[in-house]
Amino acid sequence: MPGGRSGDQERGEALAANLTRSGVVGVALCYVDTAGITRVKGISTAALGSACIWGVGMSPIFDIMMADDAIAETATLGGPDGDIRLYPDLEQVTVLAGQQGWAWVPADRVTQEGGPHPGCTRTLLRHVQSGLADEDLEFRVAIEIEFTLGRGDARDAEFVPACDGPAYGMTRMIELSAFTRDLLAALVQQGVEVKQLHPEFAAGQFELSVAPLDPVRAADRSVLVRQTIRSIAGQHGMRVSFAPSVVASEVGNGGHVHLSVWRNGVNLHAGGSGRYGLTEKAENIIAGILDALPALAVLTTPSPASFLRLRPSQWAGVYACWGYENREAALRLITGSVGQRADASNVEVKCADLAANPYLLLAGLLVAAKDGLRRDLRLPPETSGDPASLGTDERARRDVRRLPTTMEEAIDAFMDRPALRDRLGPVLTEAILAVRRGEAARMANTEPAAVAAAYRWIY
Repeated sequence: MPGGRSGDQERGEALAANLTRSGVVGVALCYVDTAGITRVKGISTAALGSACIWGVGMSPIFDIMMADDAIAETATLGGPDGDIRLYPDLEQVTVLAGQQGWAWVPADRVTQEGGPHPGCTRTLLRHVQSGLADEDLEFRVAIEIEFTLGRGDARDAEFVPACDGPAYGMTRMIELSAFTRDLLAALVQQGVEVKQLHPEFAAGQFELSVAPLDPVRAADRSVLVRQTIRSIAGQHGMRVSFAPSVVASEVGNGGHVHLSVWRNGVNLHAGGSGRYGLTEKAENIIAGILDALPALAVLTTPSPASFLRLRPSQWAGVYACWGYENREAALRLITGSVGQRADASNVEVKCADLAANPYLLLAGLLVAAKDGLRRDLRLPPETSGDPASLGTDERARRDVRRLPTTMEEAIDAFMDRPALRDRLGPVLTEAILAVRRGEAARMANTEPAAVAAAYRWIY
């Protein structure tokens, strides 16, 4: 746990002095709440040393705050009482290239008594990750960032694409050449290794892929990259949306997760005797995630807008199945080209989006992975082509299940998975259920276009 460790104050004060010399006057301490919103407390750079010892106060009410800042109903959480402390992770302090004079740092939430706050998803992910490391397993993870750029001068909440070029077309890159140049430069300055940046399918849509990291740092990276995209877009007169559905009738933004498991520097997704080179451990892990996907929907697709994106035949991964390089399967097995498979082989979780709290999302996937190891689960036969073309009876015969299509279905699947709820703990479980039910009630009987508009500029 952070907070009050020997030498932290001295390290924080020395870092603050270096930041001040480089022109940084403020530090944004950030965490992500249950609704997937990044919340912040800003401090002066000079206060960083004190924050390392005493933390920065913040109400625990945000555990049950919804995307529109309304407070969800719950029997035990909420109210005006109580306080928790935000503690900065000094290893991750980053000078922001897109916000002059500011640095960013992810924060853990700690009780005033010095223990872990049971609603802190970053702490949860770190503990789940550590438990797997105890078994000599190392996970490497990257979260794809799909985003849609709109004109900043559009009226009110209207979306007008910031570029007109075709999907995946160089025309878009030319139209927004200054933005993409500045974005790449900012990310490089912040130490982010970018793998790809390219136009995507929907109007004004792009995708940015980064190098894999350990799960906690990968979640941190996802938050930082989105903040950077938003700030650079604003400098170029544009608004950016990471919402699952920007326009209800069009392809939405995903937040696909790429995951691989390693032992002693060896990728267990390659070189094995199983299908496509999988080792037994890698197959256990993928099978565990596949088995848990319906219950994980409250974490992977947590917004009413998420279910607007989850439509068959649009590469959203709406069926719980797996396939080799199959972009319609919820789990896409990737090997990479001959010669790079020892490094590149991984599994892509396609059904996730960026309304998800990345720490909670990855914690859920790792819990399912560990369950697959414990139960020695095996993968069913793979699915080729579009599962939607198989027909209802054939999908049932192959046990290819449609993932939840509503928040209510997702909650039901979550409630049928007590082991997952137990690992999350009662406080976090109560918060998740309260927020998800609150969002569902808020959007009940709302037309899809209005649902998309309600979340368009929140995420």
